[in-house]
Amino acid sequence: MNINKSKLLTGLSFMSSGLIASVPALARDTYTNEEKPNILIIYTDDMGIGDLSCYNTGWTKTPNLDQIASEGLIINNYYSAAPVSSASRVGLTTGMFPLQWGINTYLSDKKHNSNCEQFDYLSTSAPSMARILKDAGYNTGHFGKWHMGGGRDVKNAPQITEYGFDEYISTWESPDPDPVITGSNWIWSDKDEVKRWSRTAYFVDKTLDFLSRHKGEPCFVNLWPDDMHTPWVQDEEAVGKRKTWESQPNFHEVLIEYDIQMGRLMEGLKKLGIDKNTIVIFTSDNGPAPSFKQIRANGLRGTKNSLYEGGIRMPFMVRWPDKVKAGEIDKTSLIFAADLLPSLCKIAGANLPKGHSWAGEDMSKVLIGKPQKRKKDMMWDFGRNKYFAQLKGANRSPHLALRRGNWKLLMNSDGTQIELYNMAKDENEAMNVAESNPKVVKELSKALLEWWAKRLTPEKNQL
Repeated sequence: MNINKSKLLTGLSFMSSGLIASVPALARDTYTNEEKPNILIIYTDDMGIGDLSCYNTGWTKTPNLDQIASEGLIINNYYSAAPVSSASRVGLTTGMFPLQWGINTYLSDKKHNSNCEQFDYLSTSAPSMARILKDAGYNTGHFGKWHMGGGRDVKNAPQITEYGFDEYISTWESPDPDPVITGSNWIWSDKDEVKRWSRTAYFVDKTLDFLSRHKGEPCFVNLWPDDMHTPWVQDEEAVGKRKTWESQPNFHEVLIEYDIQMGRLMEGLKKLGIDKNTIVIFTSDNGPAPSFKQIRANGLRGTKNSLYEGGIRMPFMVRWPDKVKAGEIDKTSLIFAADLLPSLCKIAGANLPKGHSWAGEDMSKVLIGKPQKRKKDMMWDFGRNKYFAQLKGANRSPHLALRRGNWKLLMNSDGTQIELYNMAKDENEAMNVAESNPKVVKELSKALLEWWAKRLTPEKNQL
């Protein structure tokens, strides 16, 4: 695959200075049930914006992921709902802030969840993209990691079907993992027929099987692999070499295999004859684990567990042949994970349920290559107390953040460590301009603290 590197690499400089080329209106607002596009969300675990070779670094070649980029649209300023797994998945799934449902960090055992002031699982009263699309006539499937409740000592978590999925095969932190995948010990039990290094291939097979069985009908599928989360165990030989599990050679081999499986997925869509009517979205739940001197974050400040850019700004590509012009990069639009629910539902002709305070807004025009200004604030909360996984040094951020236009404010809820950055001039968050912009700080901090005051916790017993 030959990618137009000069075009992509020039566009992926992370500066907010315009779209490479204008894009015509390529998609209608509504479709009949027979015409509705399939929707496939590939939600990679712990993948940094620098892990893809089309995003400048090129330290590990990812030709198949690069091809998705070259055949679709890259949105340069896409933000996860959180810098850690469970909370980010809640934002994507519900179209709301994770804080609104009391999920603040990764879900684990009951003691950890209580210490972090969060519930043991996502409430089934929360809106769900799958449920909404199912009501609109979609077949719905989830294949891969879940991590919105279940596992460890949490025995009462709802089944994944209760969130609107017709079928699921899941693993790791799930209410009912497939015993073929996780007989025990998560990664390398002798009882596991599908080993960790084969799981993405397994989930790709299940995704293609689901789409094949429902060919001619609209489908919504979550494909949520967990390869890029440590430990990196690329084959059976690596199981016994614990010291290598977080090494760069292991990461390199795991990423290469992951890229191969993404290529096999895309080829499978073409063989089924459905690739032109399938919206493929590729992104990540949060930034990479601290590793390799910020290469994986492409030099941005922050990593997983940080509210600086490296922890929440994710790779994002959307491919929809004949509807999305290939090879373009949107460098102006801001888009939030919670926007995907209202945006994809708009494209699918699905009505949003009433009675919810949505964090997301309809950015469907952006998904088809038409830049659009986001109206709502993006806000984050991570690290409110000592029980959270805290970073050290320059990547450790205050525990609250807000993005409005080019301004990004970070602060603690007690008013300490106020930081303000002009993201159009300082994407690396190196120049704190809070002192010279007191009016901006006052306005943004007021909005952020008002949002924080509405947080949901088990102690408030509001569910």
